[in-house]
Amino acid sequence: THTGFVAEGWVRVNELDEVRKALVRGAKTAGCAVMPIVNRVGTAVPPPTFHYTNKLTHGYQVIIDAYGIATYQEMNPAIFTVVTFPFLFGIMFGDMAHGLFLFLFGLYFIWKESYLEPRKHIMDEIVYMLYHGRYIIIMMGLFASYAGLLYNEIYSKGLDIFHTSWMMPNDTITYTSDDTVTLDPKYDYTQPYFYGIDPMWIMAENMLTFLNSYKMKMAVILGLCQMTFGLFVSLVNYKYFGKTLDIWFTFVPQLIFLWCIIGYMCFLIFYKWFFIDAGKDQPSIMLAMIDMFLSFGSDIEESDLIYEGQKYVQMVLVVVALCMVPIMFAAKPLVESYQKNKDTANYERLSYDSDDEDLVERERNEAQARLDMWVHQAIHTIEFCLGVISNTASYLRLWALSLAHSELSAVLWDMTLYYGFTTLDWDKGGFALLFFVWAFWAVATVVILLCMEGLSAFLHALRLHWVEFQNKFYGGEGYKFLPFSFKLILENDENLEEISAM
Repeated sequence: THTGFVAEGWVRVNELDEVRKALVRGAKTAGCAVMPIVNRVGTAVPPPTFHYTNKLTHGYQVIIDAYGIATYQEMNPAIFTVVTFPFLFGIMFGDMAHGLFLFLFGLYFIWKESYLEPRKHIMDEIVYMLYHGRYIIIMMGLFASYAGLLYNEIYSKGLDIFHTSWMMPNDTITYTSDDTVTLDPKYDYTQPYFYGIDPMWIMAENMLTFLNSYKMKMAVILGLCQMTFGLFVSLVNYKYFGKTLDIWFTFVPQLIFLWCIIGYMCFLIFYKWFFIDAGKDQPSIMLAMIDMFLSFGSDIEESDLIYEGQKYVQMVLVVVALCMVPIMFAAKPLVESYQKNKDTANYERLSYDSDDEDLVERERNEAQARLDMWVHQAIHTIEFCLGVISNTASYLRLWALSLAHSELSAVLWDMTLYYGFTTLDWDKGGFALLFFVWAFWAVATVVILLCMEGLSAFLHALRLHWVEFQNKFYGGEGYKFLPFSFKLILENDENLEEISAM
C-alpha cells in the first residue's frame, strides 16, 4: 500500500527475535513513525530445509545436497556421512604412505586457511573445490592411512611392526631368494598377528588368493552393516512422521528379507572363520548361497556341508524371505484401502446424476489414486528385492578398488625402484640414473595413484552413499532455505543484464 509494506517469508524459529530487532533498527534508522510488526502465520506450504554446518560438515552437506535437498525434518544423511564417506574411501585407498600424503595435502589448506579464505573468489575452479573440501581430504587421508595399517601396506610393501606369527619349518637351512617354502598353518603358525595382515603374506605366492578372499568377505560384511543401518534410519523417519504402517509393512519385512539372504551369507563367513579348520577342505559359501535357491530342499553333499542342519535352516530362510515379498507389496495398500472404505462407510449417497461431472471426476480420481498406490508399492517392492542382491554386489567395489590400488602400487614399485636397486651398476653412474628412476616413480605415484586412483575411490564412495545407502531412507524431495539478501538480488540482476546483453 501507499502507507505500509507487507511481506511474508520463512524465518528460522530460533532467530525470530533477531529478525524483530533487525527490523526495529532499520525502522529507527529510516525514521519511520510506526515500528514493524512480526507475526507467525500458519500455512499449508511445506517449509524449506536448513541445516547448520561448520567448516568440517559443510563439505559433506554439499555432497548430500547434490543428490537432493532433504524434506523438511527428514533425517539428514550428512550426520553419518562425515564418518562413513572417508571410511569407505579409506577401504578402497588403503595405503599408509598414500593416506599420509592426502592428509598433509588437506592439512596444508587448513594451515593456509586465513590466507586463502579472503582470496577464494579469485581462485581457479579446481583449487576452489579442493579448498572447500579440505576437511574431507584430511579425513580421507586419515582413514586411508588407517586402512593401510590394517592391510599392512606402505607403497605395496609390508612392515613387520609386531613381528610375524609365521615361523620357518627348519631354521638350520639357509634359503635364497629363489627358494619356495611351503608354510602349513597347522604347524608353522604360532598365534594371530596382533593387528591387521601378517607381513609374511606380502611375500607369499598365494597372496592374491588370500587377499581376494579376505577383502571380498570384508566388503560384503561392510555392505550389510551400512544397508542395515540405512533401514534403521528409515525407522527413525517413520516413527517421527507417525507412519505406523510403514514400520510394520515396509521396515520390518525389508529387514527380515535382507538378513535372511545377505545376513545369512555373513553368518557363513564368520562361521568358516571361527569353526572350520584351515587344514581341511573349505566348502564354498557362494555355492551354498546358489544351491540355497536353485536346489531348494535337496541334500547337501558332505564336501559342501558347512554345519549340521544347514539344509533345514536354509529352507526356512528361503520361505521366510519369500513370504516377505507379498507383505511388502500388498499389506500397506490393502490396509490403507480398508481404512479409507471404513471412513466412508457411514456416508450414503442421496442421489446420483449421471451428468454430475464433479462426482464422476472425483470417483475417477479416487480410482486413479488407488491404482497409483499399487503401482508405487510394486515398484518399491521390486526395487528393494532386486536391490538386496545388486547393492550387495555393488559393495564389492570396496574389494576391487582396494586390490587394484595395491597391485598398481606394486607394479610401479617393481618396474621402477626395484629395478633400479637391483639392476643398475652403482660404480658406473647408476646412482645418477637411480635419481631419474625415482623421479619417474614419484611422478607416476602422484599422478596415477594419488590423483587418478584417489578421484576414482572418491566417486565410488559417493556412489555407495547416494545409491546403496541413502535409497533405504532418504527422499531428498525438499527445497533449500535461502536467506533474503539484497546483495544476491543485485548480483542476480547484474548476471541477467549481462546475459540479455549477450
